[in-house]
Amino acid sequence: MDRIQYLSQFNLMHSLSESDLIEMDKLTVITTVPKHTFIQTPDTFIETLYFIKKGKVRLYRLSEEGKQFTLDILGEGNIFGEMEEFSLGTRGLFIETIVESDICMMDKERFRTYVIQHPQFMMNMLKAISERLSNMSSLAQNLALGKLHDKIIHALIELFSRFGVWDESCEFGKIDMPLSHAEIAHLVGASREAVSIALKELADSGVLQVGFRSIALHRDVLTEQNGFHL
Repeated sequence: MDRIQYLSQFNLMHSLSESDLIEMDKLTVITTVPKHTFIQTPDTFIETLYFIKKGKVRLYRLSEEGKQFTLDILGEGNIFGEMEEFSLGTRGLFIETIVESDICMMDKERFRTYVIQHPQFMMNMLKAISERLSNMSSLAQNLALGKLHDKIIHALIELFSRFGVWDESCEFGKIDMPLSHAEIAHLVGASREAVSIALKELADSGVLQVGFRSIALHRDVLTEQNGFHL
């Protein structure tokens, strides 16, 4: 069960120097993609690498029954895609923008030349992939064996770690991306109806604040369960 792929652990912004980022920018063609637009489907896969300069995208697959399972949500600085000698595990997936996004497509041959000339970049990428694989087991266990309330909290804390915004005047930290009940259901592998009930119960208990396509987590949940220093 590979519910979370953890491509989000690899961020070009964190892994490369400013001069390397400038050089990488020369290797790409940038396109502004409207929200809720497919960058890739299993039928439209092409061999290339993509870099998210701005925005957020969702990676998911469909079950035989047509049910969506979200594998990861990527943001600014993340990379995805596949080439002949290099795979990030996205072949056969649906990849869709969540918000309007600036997506850079890397020229295949120039990218190959770049990584040969910049071995540290490849080492950083391999390290991130290794960390992603080592974390998949515990993530899968949390999502497979936990109660629905625990699955939801676990998934939301993971999103907050990447897209969280903290206001010191408030007891809640907000996830800075639109989230519907259906999208949360895709993350935890449950029905939208069950997730809606669980979110209401969590909100009534003071753990969450739930608004229109918005979620915020209480300070205590973030500090106790994930060690955030807020």
